[in-house]
Amino acid sequence: MTATSTATALATGSTREQILAAARGFIETRSYLGFSFQDVADAVGVRKASLYHHFASKEALGIAVIRGATQGFKDWDAARAREPKDALESYFRMYRNTLKAGSGMCPAGALAPGWDVINDELRQAVQELRNTQVTWLTGVLGALVPVREKGKKGPSVASLAAYVFTVCQGALLSARMTGRVDDFDDAIAQLRSSLPG
Repeated sequence: MTATSTATALATGSTREQILAAARGFIETRSYLGFSFQDVADAVGVRKASLYHHFASKEALGIAVIRGATQGFKDWDAARAREPKDALESYFRMYRNTLKAGSGMCPAGALAPGWDVINDELRQAVQELRNTQVTWLTGVLGALVPVREKGKKGPSVASLAAYVFTVCQGALLSARMTGRVDDFDDAIAQLRSSLPG
Protein backbone atom coordinates (compact mmCIF):
# COMPACT_ATOMS: atom_id res chain seq x y z
CA MET A 1 0.00 0.00 0.00
CA THR A 2 1.47 3.35 -1.03
CA ALA A 3 1.31 6.56 0.99
CA THR A 4 -1.43 7.76 -1.37
CA SER A 5 -3.48 4.58 -0.99
CA THR A 6 -3.00 4.69 2.80
CA ALA A 7 -4.30 8.28 2.85
CA THR A 8 -7.19 7.29 0.56
CA ALA A 9 -8.11 4.33 2.79
CA LEU A 10 -8.01 6.58 5.84
CA ALA A 11 -10.26 9.11 4.12
CA THR A 12 -12.73 6.87 2.29
CA GLY A 13 -12.47 3.24 3.41
CA SER A 14 -14.65 1.33 5.80
CA THR A 15 -13.70 1.63 9.46
CA ARG A 16 -11.89 -1.73 9.22
CA GLU A 17 -9.93 -0.56 6.14
CA GLN A 18 -9.08 2.69 7.91
CA ILE A 19 -7.82 0.78 10.95
CA LEU A 20 -5.68 -1.49 8.77
CA ALA A 21 -4.27 1.46 6.81
CA ALA A 22 -3.41 3.37 9.98
CA ALA A 23 -1.79 0.33 11.59
CA ARG A 24 0.24 -0.44 8.46
CA GLY A 25 1.43 3.15 8.32
CA PHE A 26 2.52 2.99 11.95
CA ILE A 27 4.25 -0.37 11.46
CA GLU A 28 6.15 0.91 8.40
CA THR A 29 7.30 4.10 10.12
CA ARG A 30 7.38 3.34 13.87
CA SER A 31 7.68 -0.48 13.95
CA TYR A 32 5.18 -2.82 15.52
CA LEU A 33 6.33 -1.91 19.03
CA GLY A 34 6.16 1.83 18.33
CA PHE A 35 2.40 2.34 18.35
CA SER A 36 -0.59 1.51 20.49
CA PHE A 37 -4.26 0.81 19.90
CA GLN A 38 -4.87 4.37 21.12
CA ASP A 39 -2.61 5.73 18.33
CA VAL A 40 -4.67 3.82 15.77
CA ALA A 41 -7.95 4.99 17.29
CA ASP A 42 -6.73 8.60 17.21
CA ALA A 43 -5.61 8.29 13.56
CA VAL A 44 -8.96 6.83 12.50
CA GLY A 45 -11.03 9.12 14.72
CA VAL A 46 -12.80 6.43 16.75
CA ARG A 47 -12.79 5.43 20.39
CA LYS A 48 -10.18 2.85 21.38
CA ALA A 49 -12.95 0.49 22.49
CA SER A 50 -14.31 0.56 18.91
CA LEU A 51 -11.13 -1.09 17.64
CA TYR A 52 -11.99 -4.22 19.60
CA HIS A 53 -15.13 -4.60 17.48
CA HIS A 54 -12.82 -5.24 14.50
CA PHE A 55 -9.70 -6.74 16.10
CA ALA A 56 -9.55 -8.62 19.40
CA SER A 57 -5.99 -7.50 20.10
CA LYS A 58 -3.02 -5.62 18.71
CA GLU A 59 -1.62 -9.00 17.64
CA ALA A 60 -4.77 -9.75 15.65
CA LEU A 61 -4.43 -6.34 14.00
CA GLY A 62 -0.75 -7.01 13.23
CA ILE A 63 -1.61 -10.39 11.71
CA ALA A 64 -4.27 -8.79 9.50
CA VAL A 65 -1.78 -6.14 8.33
CA ILE A 66 0.88 -8.72 7.46
CA ARG A 67 -1.60 -11.05 5.75
CA GLY A 68 -2.86 -8.07 3.79
CA ALA A 69 0.72 -7.30 2.74
CA THR A 70 1.19 -10.92 1.65
CA GLN A 71 -2.00 -10.80 -0.40
CA GLY A 72 -0.94 -7.41 -1.79
CA PHE A 73 2.33 -8.96 -2.98
CA LYS A 74 0.47 -11.86 -4.60
CA ASP A 75 -1.91 -9.41 -6.31
CA TRP A 76 1.05 -7.28 -7.43
CA ASP A 77 2.63 -10.34 -9.02
CA ALA A 78 -0.57 -11.61 -10.62
CA ALA A 79 -1.27 -8.22 -12.19
CA ARG A 80 1.93 -8.28 -14.24
CA ALA A 81 3.12 -10.33 -17.18
CA ARG A 82 6.83 -9.65 -17.45
CA GLU A 83 10.05 -11.14 -18.64
CA PRO A 84 12.15 -12.41 -15.69
CA LYS A 85 14.67 -9.54 -15.87
CA ASP A 86 11.83 -6.99 -15.96
CA ALA A 87 10.11 -8.81 -13.09
CA LEU A 88 13.24 -8.51 -10.94
CA GLU A 89 13.58 -4.80 -11.76
CA SER A 90 9.90 -4.33 -10.91
CA TYR A 91 10.54 -6.05 -7.57
CA PHE A 92 13.34 -3.60 -6.80
CA ARG A 93 11.07 -0.67 -7.75
CA MET A 94 8.31 -2.06 -5.55
CA TYR A 95 10.72 -2.04 -2.60
CA ARG A 96 11.98 1.44 -3.45
CA ASN A 97 8.69 3.16 -4.19
CA THR A 98 5.81 1.22 -2.63
CA LEU A 99 7.69 0.49 0.59
CA LYS A 100 9.00 4.07 0.63
CA ALA A 101 12.78 3.59 0.80
CA GLY A 102 14.26 6.31 2.99
CA SER A 103 11.09 6.92 4.97
CA GLY A 104 9.53 3.52 5.64
CA MET A 105 10.13 -0.16 6.16
CA CYS A 106 8.55 -3.34 4.87
CA PRO A 107 5.82 -4.25 7.36
CA ALA A 108 7.36 -7.70 7.85
CA GLY A 109 10.85 -6.29 8.34
CA ALA A 110 9.48 -3.76 10.81
CA LEU A 111 8.42 -6.62 13.10
CA ALA A 112 11.91 -8.10 13.39
CA PRO A 113 13.07 -5.80 16.24
CA GLY A 114 10.37 -7.18 18.52
CA TRP A 115 10.62 -10.78 17.31
CA ASP A 116 10.94 -12.25 20.81
CA VAL A 117 7.86 -10.45 22.14
CA ILE A 118 5.37 -11.05 19.33
CA ASN A 119 3.16 -14.12 19.40
CA ASP A 120 3.64 -17.24 17.29
CA GLU A 121 0.76 -16.51 14.91
CA LEU A 122 2.16 -13.07 14.11
CA ARG A 123 5.63 -14.58 13.57
CA GLN A 124 4.11 -17.14 11.23
CA ALA A 125 2.39 -14.39 9.23
CA VAL A 126 5.74 -12.58 8.86
CA GLN A 127 7.44 -15.81 7.80
CA GLU A 128 4.70 -16.43 5.25
CA LEU A 129 5.29 -13.00 3.70
CA ARG A 130 9.03 -13.67 3.55
CA ASN A 131 8.53 -17.16 2.11
CA THR A 132 6.06 -15.88 -0.49
CA GLN A 133 8.63 -13.38 -1.73
CA VAL A 134 11.55 -15.83 -1.63
CA THR A 135 9.53 -18.43 -3.55
CA TRP A 136 8.62 -15.81 -6.16
CA LEU A 137 12.26 -14.70 -6.40
CA THR A 138 13.36 -18.33 -6.78
CA GLY A 139 11.14 -18.64 -9.85
CA VAL A 140 12.34 -15.38 -11.36
CA LEU A 141 16.02 -16.03 -10.66
CA GLY A 142 15.68 -19.63 -11.83
CA ALA A 143 14.71 -18.26 -15.23
CA LEU A 144 17.69 -15.86 -15.21
CA VAL A 145 20.49 -18.04 -13.82
CA PRO A 146 22.10 -20.27 -16.43
CA VAL A 147 21.91 -24.00 -15.71
CA ARG A 148 25.07 -25.02 -13.87
CA GLU A 149 27.44 -27.44 -15.45
CA LYS A 150 27.70 -30.74 -13.66
CA GLY A 151 30.12 -30.57 -10.74
CA LYS A 152 30.35 -26.76 -10.79
CA LYS A 153 29.94 -25.13 -7.35
CA GLY A 154 27.82 -22.12 -6.57
CA PRO A 155 24.80 -21.02 -4.57
CA SER A 156 21.46 -22.67 -5.23
CA VAL A 157 18.77 -20.55 -6.82
CA ALA A 158 16.79 -20.72 -3.57
CA SER A 159 19.73 -19.39 -1.55
CA LEU A 160 20.27 -16.67 -4.16
CA ALA A 161 16.58 -15.71 -3.81
CA ALA A 162 16.95 -15.52 -0.01
CA TYR A 163 20.04 -13.34 -0.53
CA VAL A 164 18.11 -10.91 -2.80
CA PHE A 165 15.29 -10.68 -0.26
CA THR A 166 17.79 -10.07 2.55
CA VAL A 167 19.65 -7.34 0.68
CA CYS A 168 16.38 -5.57 -0.19
CA GLN A 169 15.31 -5.64 3.47
CA GLY A 170 18.74 -4.41 4.59
CA ALA A 171 18.77 -1.67 1.96
CA LEU A 172 15.39 -0.44 3.26
CA LEU A 173 16.72 -0.46 6.81
CA SER A 174 19.87 1.45 5.87
CA ALA A 175 17.91 4.03 3.88
CA ARG A 176 15.49 4.43 6.79
CA MET A 177 18.41 5.15 9.13
CA THR A 178 19.79 7.88 6.88
CA GLY A 179 16.52 9.10 5.37
CA ARG A 180 18.20 8.89 1.96
CA VAL A 181 16.65 6.86 -0.86
CA ASP A 182 20.07 7.05 -2.55
CA ASP A 183 21.40 4.63 0.06
CA PHE A 184 18.77 2.12 -1.04
CA ASP A 185 19.64 2.70 -4.69
CA ASP A 186 23.37 2.21 -4.03
CA ALA A 187 22.79 -1.10 -2.25
CA ILE A 188 20.52 -2.36 -5.03
CA ALA A 189 23.07 -1.33 -7.68
CA GLN A 190 25.66 -3.48 -5.86
CA LEU A 191 23.12 -6.31 -5.63
CA ARG A 192 22.44 -6.14 -9.37
CA SER A 193 26.15 -6.35 -10.15
CA SER A 194 26.54 -9.44 -7.94
CA LEU A 195 23.75 -11.41 -9.63
CA PRO A 196 24.51 -13.83 -12.45
CA GLY A 197 22.94 -13.36 -15.85
